Amino acid sequence: MGRRPEESVVPDKKSAPAAKIAQRVIKKYPNRRLYDTDTSTYITLAEVRQLVMEHQNVVVRDAKTGEDLTRSILLQIILEEEAGGAPMFTEAVLANIIRFYGHAMQGFMGAYLEKNVQAFTEVQAKLAEQSQSVTPEMWAQFMSLQSPMLKGMMGNYVEQSQSMLTQMQEQMQKQTEQMLGAFGLKR
Repeated sequence: MGRRPEESVVPDKKSAPAAKIAQRVIKKYPNRRLYDTDTSTYITLAEVRQLVMEHQNVVVRDAKTGEDLTRSILLQIILEEEAGGAPMFTEAVLANIIRFYGHAMQGFMGAYLEKNVQAFTEVQAKLAEQSQSVTPEMWAQFMSLQSPMLKGMMGNYVEQSQSMLTQMQEQMQKQTEQMLGAFGLKR
């Protein structure tokens, strides 16, 4: 199967809009082994994780069928990280995520989580960029929430999150009104 450049694990970093990001193709064989076509070597799941950490554009394909297995491999990496002793998600959060599968709001929840993770990543990148030339005293002042820049970044994050919640509420209200209308009931 041919490569599809529009698929990516990590979004482009706005470096050169005309430049195409090269995909790192990993083939998964029936014996569960992963083969890196760039280095012509077998690699482990931990090495795939490292490629993701390095912002490599990774795609995993079934060696026989060409089926895209990227999501499955990424979920497997998350599972190993969660089982590794320092989980990111509580059992309650995982249970709530499971409950959203098949729910009318599944699409909104996925988009909400994605936008929040993206916004958090952007805030983190800005903080890292700014912290390279910051003295400990400047850092203390910055973290005291007195900094207009921090307030601005966090304000954007909160605003995006609030906007997504508002959209979810509006969608739920429309769905409720449609359902009530279908039964001949009005609010």
